[in-house]
Amino acid sequence: MTDLTKGSIASHIVSLAVPIFGSTMIFMLWLLVDMYFVAVIGKAAVAGVGAAGNVSFLTSALTLVLSAGTMALVAQAVGRKDRPGAVLVFNQSLGLAVIFGALALVGGLLLAHGYMRSVAADDTIVEAGTTYLFWFMPALACQFVTAVIASALRGTGVVRPAVIIQVLSVLANIGLAPLLIGGWGGIQGLGVAGAGLATSLAAVMNLVLLCAYFRNSARTIAVDWKQLPPRLAQWKRILTIGLPAGAELAFTFVYVAAIYYALSPFGPAAQAAFGIGSRVFGAIQVPAMAIALAVGPITGQNLGAANGERIKETFKSAALMGSALMAAVTIFIQWRPELLLWPFSEDPSTVAIGAVFLRLISLNLVAQGLILVCSGMFQGLGNTVPVLISSGVRLITYAVPVIWLSAQPYFRLEYIWYLSIATTTLQALLCLALLRLELATRFGKSRPPGYRLR
Repeated sequence: MTDLTKGSIASHIVSLAVPIFGSTMIFMLWLLVDMYFVAVIGKAAVAGVGAAGNVSFLTSALTLVLSAGTMALVAQAVGRKDRPGAVLVFNQSLGLAVIFGALALVGGLLLAHGYMRSVAADDTIVEAGTTYLFWFMPALACQFVTAVIASALRGTGVVRPAVIIQVLSVLANIGLAPLLIGGWGGIQGLGVAGAGLATSLAAVMNLVLLCAYFRNSARTIAVDWKQLPPRLAQWKRILTIGLPAGAELAFTFVYVAAIYYALSPFGPAAQAAFGIGSRVFGAIQVPAMAIALAVGPITGQNLGAANGERIKETFKSAALMGSALMAAVTIFIQWRPELLLWPFSEDPSTVAIGAVFLRLISLNLVAQGLILVCSGMFQGLGNTVPVLISSGVRLITYAVPVIWLSAQPYFRLEYIWYLSIATTTLQALLCLALLRLELATRFGKSRPPGYRLR
């Protein structure tokens, strides 16, 4: 366990963010591996895997419901020096993770074809995306348990073991993907099915290794079979924090689905470009994501320790770090966005469309970094409703206009990205205003000495 209520806040952010950066980058690489090896099959396969991969946003939203509540409540309990409370929260989250994972697996298999039919540009993309999802869904189901274990460890200030295990799993995926997609030694390749299967096998490996580490090495929290059965009061605490945070990410699923719908008249090249570009864009946001994920446990532990000044200082440090990093990345993308696209497609039209997407959408990066930091702060504070509000405003102001515009005769591809820049900036401003209000309400100067934070 790491005590985040003492010492340099900037040092804590860096010490947590660096391994989280590695972990998140590895996860993004995990997603990009499939896209890289599928690219040799053709544009339809790339577009299908890209559209199918959007389902991971929805699954990640459900895992975030559990991981956000687990991390916040475990961190707050650790800050209060309440080990039994941390153990109880972890075990209740673990029970929920098993239920959520099973439901996600069954639901994904049943709804895969209908989802692809609603967003794909033609039948070949529908077939490729549906096939990929059938083999990819076990990987997403495993994420629920791995997310709970990793978030509980993060709440105690421990992140490196999960990173090391994830690196090993991604290396396994990188090794398996070309063999299962293209075949080897006279064995016929499985195409897009092989891409999904490789990821699922790697995800199972990740889960097994993480469970083995947790069983043998975790000290602050542990599995207690007697605490796994449902306790509604604990479920309520976890879900009260987690549901708004998960709904925020679910909005991203709707947001991306709206983009695919608007892109459908432009054909497979446009959808393939967005599929590649959106994953690359996700990867280049990783530094800000790492800082935001580091902010959560620092805020949570200091909330449990009733230290409001350190919480305010945490936001200031994280916002400055995140903004500086995202500004640097923006400058690079404005210079040569094509460098990030060529590894995933040799089709000139796909690369050209993707370059326009990255050059325009990169203007969102500083605002997106501030949104992520605010989200991490709200998770640590145990109040994720403001994040849900800001995301809902962005979804309404983006999805409705973009769907309407896509039906107009003057509609151009660039309009999708211009609207994204405007609505992301609006969301960042709203997040900052809501966080300022939250901090003023909790830690205003009128609070008497000894006031206990809740």
